[in-house]
Amino acid sequence: MTLHATHAAAVSAAPFDDSSSLIPLYRLAHGRTGDKGNRSNISVIAWQPQFWPLICEQVTEEAIAAEFADRQPSQVTRYLLPQLQAMNLVLDEVLDGGVNGALNLDSHGKTLCYRVLQMPIRVPRAQLAQWSNLLAGPAL
Repeated sequence: MTLHATHAAAVSAAPFDDSSSLIPLYRLAHGRTGDKGNRSNISVIAWQPQFWPLICEQVTEEAIAAEFADRQPSQVTRYLLPQLQAMNLVLDEVLDGGVNGALNLDSHGKTLCYRVLQMPIRVPRAQLAQWSNLLAGPAL
């Protein structure tokens, strides 16, 4: 798995031992991106309710700001929707001026969701063993 340097540094700073593994967020959740002006809304929705606490613990405003440091968001706000096991991440000033002003290929920022879904999530190995048939993607 390829990690962005900023988030990889934040993850590596956390205590790590052999009792946990790193897996990409897309194994635990799916998402979608929307835009309004120069603001990106990124949803993250847990595949299973039992994944929700781990996602909330690690997909924080600080982790998202670190992941998007190169895009220099002026603010990152996280809205939790616990009844849906979902969150909405709002990143201000990340779309290079918005659809009409941006010169990049993804002026709507639709691919930014995939950047979030590639973030590494630390999962206790005991949980991985219990969740192996629930995780999205290939078998562990």
